Amino acid sequence: MRSKLILIEGLPGFGKSTTAQIVNQLLAEHKVDTRLFLEGDLQHPADYDGVACLTKEQFEAAFSDSSFYQLFLEYSIQKGDELLVPYRKICDEHQIDLSDEVFQTIFQQDIYELPLQKNIELITDRWSQFGKTAAEESTTYVFECCFIQNPVTVSMVKYNAPEEIVSDYVLKLEQAIRHLDPLLIYIEQDHLETVFHKASKERESSWLNGFVDYYTGQGFGLENGFQGIEGTIQVLKHRQQLEQEIVNKLHIETIVLNNSQFDQAAWRQKLRDILNPFL
Repeated sequence: MRSKLILIEGLPGFGKSTTAQIVNQLLAEHKVDTRLFLEGDLQHPADYDGVACLTKEQFEAAFSDSSFYQLFLEYSIQKGDELLVPYRKICDEHQIDLSDEVFQTIFQQDIYELPLQKNIELITDRWSQFGKTAAEESTTYVFECCFIQNPVTVSMVKYNAPEEIVSDYVLKLEQAIRHLDPLLIYIEQDHLETVFHKASKERESSWLNGFVDYYTGQGFGLENGFQGIEGTIQVLKHRQQLEQEIVNKLHIETIVLNNSQFDQAAWRQKLRDILNPFL
């Protein structure tokens, strides 16, 4: 396999997860050593999900009186004067139910809740370390949505950062993995509103409520006065436009696909045709 990294990007409901799974299956059919990481994977090798960045003082304040102190310390990774604490992974694996007070203390230091420049610093370093490790392996990784979606979401949606900062964030990640000869598959749809309403009906109401709050209760949405589902769609339209501009700036091999037909058999064949030259 020529590429060691395949990136699947696009807006919510556009078919990223299905596409990533099909790509992984097609590679496996050709005996490619492949590893798939979908959105939210707590074991992700290039991203952080459910990881907090705590100073030693913050760690002590959160866990000094807790019976879980030693457990959290053993899982934590020292980075300079700070500790990276994979709190969601620890809680899931050991079935720990933290008190609301402790959880909120940790969550406020989640890497995706930190000030933007600190977030960029940690995430960029994470991708850089992944790039070095992956270069020494024979594995081809398949990532869903963390390459463009996460940087754009945190910098534009959450913090309403200038477009050049958002673009530069993604370009820094590109630089970290360019030597892996990555392939980016960017998925588009013709009718964003229809797709989002469909996805909203298919998912739990808690997902929709959290999504709308994230997109309209802070950053870009809040500062532009967008509200509710329709306001969320307006933010998504701006995000889509910005992502398209970023895609055009990238120097890695990129294929933009339209998935409006929802024909899985045809989609699978299209993906097979795309992957064949890389095999």
